[in-house]
Amino acid sequence: MTRNSNRWWLYVKIAAYILIPLVLLILPADFFDEGRSICLSVLLLGEQCYACGLTRALQHLIHFEFVEAYYYNVLAFIVFPAFAWYWWKWFWTDWKQLRALTDAEMEQEG
Repeated sequence: MTRNSNRWWLYVKIAAYILIPLVLLILPADFFDEGRSICLSVLLLGEQCYACGLTRALQHLIHFEFVEAYYYNVLAFIVFPAFAWYWWKWFWTDWKQLRALTDAEMEQEG
């Protein structure tokens, strides 16, 4: 990838890191509560897996509805902090790469 396309790709990723959590916060907590399951374990075997209800639980958890989150999947209380930490790590890594690219371009120009 060229330096310019890499920079734009970093802009897209950083925008996604910011926009996805904002959209999830704007959506109502019960947005994912209704509807057909997309879990392969449920669709193919008719059995729930450990991750069943995790999306709904995480959506309730980010809206501070702890009882509902626990009801859908107790693992959300372990998965959410781990996922948030990785999300922040990925964001910060890409942010530093973008800053390094920008600083390198500024040095070349000046």
